[in-house]
Amino acid sequence: MSYARTSEDFRQRDGHGVRHQLRINERTAHEHGCRVVAVYTDNGCSASKEGASRPGFDRLVEDLARGRTADGQAVEGVVCVADDRLYRRAEDLTRFFAALTSRQGRIYVDPQGVRDPYSQEGLLQAVRSLETAVTETRVRSRRLMNWHWARAVEGVPHSGPGPFGWQEDRITLHAVEATLVEKAIVDRVGGKAVRAIAQEWCGLGVTGTRGGRPNPATVTQIITAPRVCGYRANRGELLLVPETGEPVLGQWESIVTPDQWQAVCATFSPGSLYMHRGSGAPRLHGKRAAPRYLASGILRCGARRHDGTVCHGPLCGQKVKSRRSPYFYTCRDCGRCSISGPLTDEALERLLFPEAPAHALLPDATRLRWMSGEIDLAEKREIIKSVLVCCVVRPGGKGNRPWDPSRVQPVWRCDRVEPTGARG
Repeated sequence: MSYARTSEDFRQRDGHGVRHQLRINERTAHEHGCRVVAVYTDNGCSASKEGASRPGFDRLVEDLARGRTADGQAVEGVVCVADDRLYRRAEDLTRFFAALTSRQGRIYVDPQGVRDPYSQEGLLQAVRSLETAVTETRVRSRRLMNWHWARAVEGVPHSGPGPFGWQEDRITLHAVEATLVEKAIVDRVGGKAVRAIAQEWCGLGVTGTRGGRPNPATVTQIITAPRVCGYRANRGELLLVPETGEPVLGQWESIVTPDQWQAVCATFSPGSLYMHRGSGAPRLHGKRAAPRYLASGILRCGARRHDGTVCHGPLCGQKVKSRRSPYFYTCRDCGRCSISGPLTDEALERLLFPEAPAHALLPDATRLRWMSGEIDLAEKREIIKSVLVCCVVRPGGKGNRPWDPSRVQPVWRCDRVEPTGARG
């Protein structure tokens, strides 16, 4: 099994990084008398961020634990260009080694040679690689944070996508866009709804810097960003000059005055959308909405793509107008797999709490708390993740067919013993 991963692919967007790694893996496998029977890739996927999606790595671990690939090929080991391509977090190291050593006689191969994953030295080498990767990640993150901060206190514009309202240099105002932003701020302070402003922009044929159509969320971000009045923010905080306590001014031309910016921010309730609202409130980044459905992201798509591979994309809950179900879980990647939300949640509960006590996966106390309603959604999701890697959902057939719980196929964690009869 050959695995390749790159953290970024935003320049060429052609997957050249993973292709080069796979070529090296082929050469390494040939040099050590091995044959690659399956390829797994994660292009542009971080391995150091908590909660980052790595479908290729997840499939690799699942196939290792199962002992065969999706097409029935037996697996005897893994080849990779370096440890940090596979894991940069202790959780991933644990998952990988548990799956790799779940059967005897397997090997791990890299350009340095063949390793015995069952020996103490093999495990210690993996732990040392993890410590090196973690240290490297922290040092690089700190260096990058300091670089951004130093640029920010000098008033240098953000290095990301060009902001709406300015030319490509991020300093000179864009005559048309800046006028729209100023008018939107005035209108919003005067009581106009953001949705109405977004519709007005759409009617004028306005598009964002990435080509998207304006919506209330993007309009809100634009008109409440500190940069509209010339203020510089960094990592969700409004930067202040240490000597005076005054906001750091950016090097770009401003659209409105600070008083106007504070007034438009005050028209929003605190914590709404992606920013703290209110007068002088700093912009926040990285705020992710909590899942509203039990199995969102835990379910994986089992539909086959045109090339024969399994999609394995996340199924996320969404509210729908349907007589059959108030919400469905639908694949966001291929859109070819959808399943009833409430019935799937019930199937998950039956997997966790089978009728036969001998097949119980969790303590009785957990069952009682779950059934009594004492456990909130977030804790329920953590309980599911403690025993399941994911659940693969097979696509349903056409027509109004009866509910088939066998469509939900659990993938148990390696340190758990799958209970007999739990699938039914």
